[in-house]
Amino acid sequence: MERRPRLLEEVTRVIRLKHYSRRTETVYLGWVRRFILANGKRHPRDMGAAEIERFLSTLAVEGQVAASTQNQALSALLFLYREVLGIQLPWLEDVTRAKRARRLPTVLSRGEVQALLAQLDGRPWLLASLLYGTGLRLMECLRLRVKDVDFARSEITVRNGKGGKDRRTVLPKSLVEPLQRELERARSLHEGDLQAGFGAVHLPYALARKYPNAEREFGWQYMFPSPKRSVDPREGIERRHHFDDGTLSRALKAACRRADIVKPVSAHTLRHSFATHMIEAGYDIRTVQELLGHKDVATTQIYTHVLNRGAGGVLSPLDR
Repeated sequence: MERRPRLLEEVTRVIRLKHYSRRTETVYLGWVRRFILANGKRHPRDMGAAEIERFLSTLAVEGQVAASTQNQALSALLFLYREVLGIQLPWLEDVTRAKRARRLPTVLSRGEVQALLAQLDGRPWLLASLLYGTGLRLMECLRLRVKDVDFARSEITVRNGKGGKDRRTVLPKSLVEPLQRELERARSLHEGDLQAGFGAVHLPYALARKYPNAEREFGWQYMFPSPKRSVDPREGIERRHHFDDGTLSRALKAACRRADIVKPVSAHTLRHSFATHMIEAGYDIRTVQELLGHKDVATTQIYTHVLNRGAGGVLSPLDR
C-alpha cells in the first residue's frame, strides 16, 4: 500500500510544482512547522480562524516581529490552506495584515561608496561594484548567466526577476575588463568540470527537458560560479552552484568597519544608492523605475527624497 505523503512533504511538492524559489520554500515550510508546533501538533484541517489569529497576534505581541515578518507568516498559511489543503476559507482573507511602516532607505554618499569599494578586493569588490553600478538585487546578480551579459551593447539582461519579470539594465564600462576576466575564470572552471564528468548547471523550470544539451553549454553557466561543486538538495545531483551570498555579506560588513562607515550596510544598500545617485544625476524617475524593475512608480518615488525638496533641499534658518 502506497504511503500517503506527510503534510510538509505535500507543501514542498506544491511549492516546487508552482516554481517558487528555494528561499520561499524554506520560509514557508518554517512557518507551517511553527504554526503546527504552536498549536500542540494539531493538523491544520482541525484548526481555523481563532488559531491563526492567535498565532499572528503572538508573533506581534510576544515575539515583537516586524510587520513584514507577520505578513510573511500569513502568506505562508494562506498558501497552506488554499494551495495544499484545497480549503477555501473566506475568513482567512479578513485576517488583519500588519501595516508596514514607511521607512526611508539607507543610502551611501558617493564618497562612502568609494571608501567602501576601496576596502574590498577580488570577487567581493567586483560583485559590490556591479550591484552599485547596475541597481541589481543581490540574487539577480549572483544568478546571472554568461549569456545574459552583453558586452557589445553594454547591457545586462535580468531573467525571471522579482515578480517573474525580465528586464535590462546598464553594464558599467569600467567593469567590462574585470567581468571579462571573470568570464575566463568561469570558462576554465566549466572546462575542468566537463573533463571530470560534471559541468551540468541547474536550469529553471522545464528547460533541461526542452533543451537537453543546454545545461552543459557555457552560455548557461553562472557568471559567478562557486569555487566548489556541491550536491543540489532538491535533485541530489552534484553540480556547481553560484557564488555564496553570505560570503559577500561578510565581506561588506568587514569593509564597512575598515572604512569607518557607521550606517547599516547590506548588498541592498548599494541598490538604494544606485537609484538615489541616478535621480541626483538628473535621470527621470521612469527610467530609474525600469532599470530597477519596479512594478509601480510609487515604489521608485521613495528615492525622490534626494531631490530639492524635503530635508535635503532646505536651508536651515541658522545657516542664513
